[in-house]
Amino acid sequence: MTLISVIIPVYNGEKTIKETILSVLNQTFKDWELIIINDGSTDSTMEIIAQIQNSRIRVFNCENAGLAKSRNRGIDHAQGEFISFLDSDDLWTTDKLETQFQALKKHPEAAVAYSWTDYIDQSNQFLHSGRHITKHGNVYSELLVCNFLENGSNALIRKQVFAHVGQFDTSLTAGEDWDMWFRLAAVYPFVGVPAVQVLYRVSATSMSAKIKNQEKECLKVLKNAFQKVPELSPSLKKKSLANLYKYLMCKSIEGEPNQAKGRHTLGLLWNYIRYEPELRSNFKLILVIGAKSMVMSTFPLPQSQVLFQRLKAWAN
Repeated sequence: MTLISVIIPVYNGEKTIKETILSVLNQTFKDWELIIINDGSTDSTMEIIAQIQNSRIRVFNCENAGLAKSRNRGIDHAQGEFISFLDSDDLWTTDKLETQFQALKKHPEAAVAYSWTDYIDQSNQFLHSGRHITKHGNVYSELLVCNFLENGSNALIRKQVFAHVGQFDTSLTAGEDWDMWFRLAAVYPFVGVPAVQVLYRVSATSMSAKIKNQEKECLKVLKNAFQKVPELSPSLKKKSLANLYKYLMCKSIEGEPNQAKGRHTLGLLWNYIRYEPELRSNFKLILVIGAKSMVMSTFPLPQSQVLFQRLKAWAN
């Protein structure tokens, strides 16, 4: 039996899918199968995939149904004892599967192994480091504070646990990976690998760039997570919400500025201020975000870009 099933959902991924597949083919761990779920692509994705010949690759063409459903379809086809998901524009370092597999082998009580993430652009250039947080065992409270797995391309999971916690929630259009981590953490221990092994690609059109929808869906995820722990302290709830709005704020000011984005960012800032219990320690961040939001809300694009550069220089 295959040990690890790697699942890549893809929709119109012609620009990145080849490199993503190669990052699986180049793994030092060799006992894997690759399941590609084509989620109704209309570009040349399938032609590119067809050029890569490997007996361990299985491709399934499906009607477009979104990321969560595509991952679930992959789970249904998986033959491995372990499952790892990889988004069609992300990359792994060559030792990712091997190191995470060894971590789970060393900790048989754990159901999930995860690593650190760094962020890259469309040209594979380094943008910034991820959180680089390593937690072991019962991580539910830590997940409430922040999604330290950071993305859906990270975890290696024992397949058998999906029979217990269920598959991805297809009603969610964002944050479905965070929701899954909560459901797993409520029952099973996690084990962290303190090494960068996931390269998350940032683009203006990526799902994480759709901030309004991400806010709505992540609030649903947190609400469900809070309900599972009724004894949760009010201070931890506030910290969880504050960190969510801080994350959304920082994501919102990435990319091209515009007035609608500026107004929404001001709303995110207000919620961050409302929930942040230690506001004074983040005064500079609040000042910078507020100034950027005001610039986006008030000035046309050319003037916004000039003022953005001046604010960036001041902040640094």
